[in-house]
This record gives sequence, C-alpha cells and structure tokens, in this order.
Amino acid sequence: MDNRGAALVAVGGGIIIFAVKLGAWYISGSVALLSDALESIINIVASCLMLFSVYVSGRPADDEHHYGHQKVEYITSLAEGGLIITAAIFIIHTALERLSDPVPITSVGSALGINLFATALNGGLSWYLIRTSRETGSIALEGDAKHLFSDVVTSVGVAGGLYVSQLTGWIQADAIIALAVSVLIMRMGAVIILKSSRVLMDDHSPETEEKIEALLDRHRSNFVDYHDIKTRRSGTQVFAELHLSIDGEMTVKEAHDFTDHLEEDLKKELPDVAVTIHIEPPENHG
Repeated sequence: MDNRGAALVAVGGGIIIFAVKLGAWYISGSVALLSDALESIINIVASCLMLFSVYVSGRPADDEHHYGHQKVEYITSLAEGGLIITAAIFIIHTALERLSDPVPITSVGSALGINLFATALNGGLSWYLIRTSRETGSIALEGDAKHLFSDVVTSVGVAGGLYVSQLTGWIQADAIIALAVSVLIMRMGAVIILKSSRVLMDDHSPETEEKIEALLDRHRSNFVDYHDIKTRRSGTQVFAELHLSIDGEMTVKEAHDFTDHLEEDLKKELPDVAVTIHIEPPENHG
C-alpha cells in the first residue's frame, strides 16, 4: 500500500481507537482515562493533517512552486504540535479540578481492559505506519507513527497508575496521573513544533553533506578543490549546492561533461538529493 492508503488507514484506525477509549472513560469516570481518550482526538486530527499533507506534498513542482510542495508536511506538523499542547492544557485544567474535588472511580477493571485493547490497536497501527514510512520514505507517515507510539507509552502508564490507585484506594492518584500524562503530551507537542520550525527555517542536512564530501573525495583526481557545500531539506527532498574548482585548462565541454558525470553518481547514491554544482577556476577560491 502507498503512503496515501496508509494515511487513510491511520485516520480510520484513529476514529475506532478513540471510540473504544471513550467507552473506557464512560464506564469508569476516570479523568486519566479521559485524558487518554482526548489525546486520541489529537491523533485523529493529526492523522487528517498528515493525510492532507501526503496528498499535497505528492504533487509535482509547478509554476508557483518550483521546488515542489513537500514543505507542507512541516506546516501541518506545526499545527499538530499546537493541537497537542492545547489538549495538554485542557487535561491540566480538568485534573486540577479533580484534585480539589475528587470523584470516585468505578468499574476500573473493565475500563482498563477496554483501554488496553485500544492501546494494542494503537500499537499495531503505529507499527504498520512505521513499516510503510520506511517503504515509501514518507516523513509525514513516520511522524504520525512516532506520535501514535508515544500514545501507546502514555496509555500503558495510565493503566499502570490506575491499577495502583485501585489497590491503594487513593482517589487523587487519578488526577495526578492525568497531570503527569499532560506533561508528556505537552513535551511531545513542543518537540514536534521545534523540529518542524527548524526545517521551515531551511535547516541543513549534515548526513547528506558528509555523503557528498565522501563521493567528491573519490573523484579528487578530476578537479582541484570543492567548497561551500550547502544543503536544505524540504520533506523527503534535500536540495544541495557546492562550488567546484577545476583545472583552468579544461574546456567548457569537458567541465560540463565531468559535472554531468558527478551529478549522475550523486543521484545514484543519494536519489532524494537535488544537487547544483557551480564551476569556477581555482584562483577564485582564496
């Protein structure tokens, strides 16, 4: 299945998982389980944004977007991070109210069983998305998969904490668990926002620069020097440029043929990198 089909599965799976988790909260009244269910709403919204970004980023370059549309994945990621932080703030507000006015929790055993079933579904969906992201190279799918996996970890923590609360009879533990979950959720949102912001600010790709340097070093006998390697990432695509100092005795055609050969080698090793090479005589590099 391609990344668009996987994105549709993520949206449908998210809706089912949310319904199951909401049922666990309904029969128990646990604010910790409510926080877990609310996070699933964020998962659904995030998956919808991911679906939108996958469709848009797959469009080819056009007259208005010469470098393609792949940065839309990071724009939607910024929105996703904001939604996650908003949900965390709501959970904190609800949990603080429960701390001051505790509410007894009912049917904890059944509720936890239902919630753990939803968690297992979430884990399976996360595994499917991460596998598909590796096959398609989609950063959007990978991000959603990691988001869902963090939800799995959070849900396991909620279940464990509520089990302890049931054993000890400490009602306030439910709200304390919800506060701890909200901190994890807020941290996740902040990480997503920071990562997306770096790419939108044309963050460079050190690993790509190292691979370009390694390939250039293998062709050292054909040129004098190289310098000013620059990269920027846009979705799965990396744009790179460099300056290549060549022997002044080479003709224009020889220099052109050599750079064509170099670009072909780079394309074979780095298929997702678009390289622009600027040719100059050696005396220009001082």
